[in-house]
Amino acid sequence: MTFKPITRTLLAAGLVVAALPARADTVTLQQAVEMSLAADPRIKEREQVIEAARGLMNEVKGNAGWRVSANAFIGLAPEAEGGFYQGGVFSGTTPRSDGDKLHGVSDWSHLDFALIKPLYTFGKVERYGEAAQGNVDLKRGELKQTRSDIVYDTKRAYFGYLTARDIRVFMEDMQERLNGAIASVERNLKEETGESRQSDLYALQTARGLLAKYTYQARAVEKISLDGLKVLTGAGLKSQLAVADTRIEPLPFPHVELAEFQSRALQERAEMQQLEAGLRARRALLDAKKADRMPDVYAGVVGQANYASRRERLDNPYLYDPFNSAGLTPVVGVKWDSVFGAASARVEQAQAELEALNHKKAFALAGIPYEVSEAYANAQANFEAQRDLAEGAAAARRWMVATLADFSAGLEGADKVADAMKSYVLTQTEYLRTINDYNMNVAQLARLSGELR
Repeated sequence: MTFKPITRTLLAAGLVVAALPARADTVTLQQAVEMSLAADPRIKEREQVIEAARGLMNEVKGNAGWRVSANAFIGLAPEAEGGFYQGGVFSGTTPRSDGDKLHGVSDWSHLDFALIKPLYTFGKVERYGEAAQGNVDLKRGELKQTRSDIVYDTKRAYFGYLTARDIRVFMEDMQERLNGAIASVERNLKEETGESRQSDLYALQTARGLLAKYTYQARAVEKISLDGLKVLTGAGLKSQLAVADTRIEPLPFPHVELAEFQSRALQERAEMQQLEAGLRARRALLDAKKADRMPDVYAGVVGQANYASRRERLDNPYLYDPFNSAGLTPVVGVKWDSVFGAASARVEQAQAELEALNHKKAFALAGIPYEVSEAYANAQANFEAQRDLAEGAAAARRWMVATLADFSAGLEGADKVADAMKSYVLTQTEYLRTINDYNMNVAQLARLSGELR
């Protein structure tokens, strides 16, 4: 008899809550689930990932608004004094020429800026915005899937603890019964009454060894499961957490047909919602890549200002001094920034990624109903099995009690007692484990069909 460990998702979260102060709580399964959903840091992490995706979407939409570009610096320019004509006079007929002469340097302050707003982008902003919205929906699907995983893990820890506790209590009771039988055989052998043989003692001691192993395993799983439940619910490893159920009981079989489960899974399951969001995002991204090959039409204001304190200003509309000038104008323009080969390659890449996601959806449409069908069949099998095992365990108990009575009366040997005990232990433990398996099948059906409870 073996037990599956329940530590897969608990190690990282355990470090977060291990130092929390101890407290005592008695919780039902539903309360444990609610506590886990409220305490698990993975949900907070996913919520922040959604906020980051929403910020990216706002950034994309912001590209449709006003944008500014500006550059300002302070440098040096050649000094220039005197008039425009030869000899530095302010009137004449021969333009001044200084050749390579440098009369000095002046400070130079420069500013150029552009304030523009896109008028038409051939759908770039809109399509990139749709892709960003699809990414937000994708992250929401990841949050839903995380919540579903947390609910499932909590149920697994809760039912695992109940199962291990019931098996441990049962094993300890069987150990007491077996120790009583061993003490009786040892007493008979010591007194040499002839009622017991040495082989009887060996048979019972063999059974005791097997019972001890199963008891130790049950205790270990009981502790692991309870500690896991403490971590998942945020109670802390030092808390005195207890469960309200006194024993594990099989859940009611779902009164939903298989086809209904499959239909729900295709509509409500997080993975399907993620696929739909991903397809919307990929389609929008493909359209955006196509639009990238087109120009942007814009309007705005552009300007420039230059000032050099040691250069005399020229007030001549036909002459332009780059070190001492200013200008401002409204503009309407077209900006085209595309590398044709690279842009076409990006379109091909986006098209391939969209087709890949379409094939993934086709696989999901076939695979998810099968996955639900498999879980449904397992639930049916274990539901029927636990009912028959309950009858078998009751019969095995009656067999063991009758054999012990016959052994006490000297009518049966210890080997018969050991066989009866082994059969009872096997049947009862299989009964409890099958209830646990069935309950987890029901939890898996809820998980696969998109339920969050």
